[in-house]
Amino acid sequence: MSAIPSVNLKDFVSGNQEEKQKFINEIGNAFEKIGFVALSGHFLSDSLVDNLYSEIKNFFTLDQEIKDSYEIEGIGGQRGYTSFGKEHAKGKKEGDLKEFWHFGQYVENNPKLEAEYPDNVIVKELNDFNTTGEKTYKMLEKTAKYVLRALALHLDLKETYFDEYIKNGNSILRPIHYPPITSEPKNAVRAAAHGDINLITLLMGAHGKGLQVQNHEGEWIDAIAKPDQLMINVGDMLSRLTNNKLKSTIHQVVNPPKELWGTSRYSIPFFMHPISEMSLNCLPNCIDKDNPKQFEDITAGAFLHERLIELGLIKE
Repeated sequence: MSAIPSVNLKDFVSGNQEEKQKFINEIGNAFEKIGFVALSGHFLSDSLVDNLYSEIKNFFTLDQEIKDSYEIEGIGGQRGYTSFGKEHAKGKKEGDLKEFWHFGQYVENNPKLEAEYPDNVIVKELNDFNTTGEKTYKMLEKTAKYVLRALALHLDLKETYFDEYIKNGNSILRPIHYPPITSEPKNAVRAAAHGDINLITLLMGAHGKGLQVQNHEGEWIDAIAKPDQLMINVGDMLSRLTNNKLKSTIHQVVNPPKELWGTSRYSIPFFMHPISEMSLNCLPNCIDKDNPKQFEDITAGAFLHERLIELGLIKE
């Protein structure tokens, strides 16, 4: 593929069986061929999106001393602020040219998971930042639930296969600020080539050039969404579960041309994670003589822990 396909979630939830099947076929084919789609018809309103961008810009323009007070030691960056250059791609020494914030799950009726997950960090200086982040988190989680239902049907599973694993899952909403570049970066880019850890990622803010996806021929292609679209991609967990039938695609955020170095970039991925106990063992119906089992058995929690060590966010 030389371009990112577009799909409309309204087809899946329309109540029309033909439109629903069309969506299943389109997203299934895209995720097998390139691992990315641009999705419209999601549950985010324009006003919620505008409010979120306004609030994250407010946060990232706070004094560095205030932002640093929200960087919580000992939790691997799972909640609150992560400062500039701290995260690096797997196998890279250079830190990415970004700072970011993490909103985590708002657990409902599950004391065990409430104790397992770190608390969300409340920004005292910006009341609307916290409430807007929570509303966005829930709308993206709802969107992701329906995408995973379509993928379950594509994989010949029951439609609600993923529901029990993603309810109160360990998902993360990550507003990212790529600050203006002030000097020639040495081997560093805004986000080095990587695959995502999780089941699927829903990305807000892929409206200008910067995000690139590597297709199966090894070519880098620009992934640019329309203003009303989310970019959605397969993560490594889903790739493992499906024995690589659905492809977790390598992607990167490249530095802008020099004349645009003075500009900030904002993007907001929602990383859909399941509960830790979910098995990522390859589905039996994704294994055959032409595609033998490619991955060792593991749970989502153990896999996440391995990857956070590789990313430098937690120490062994």
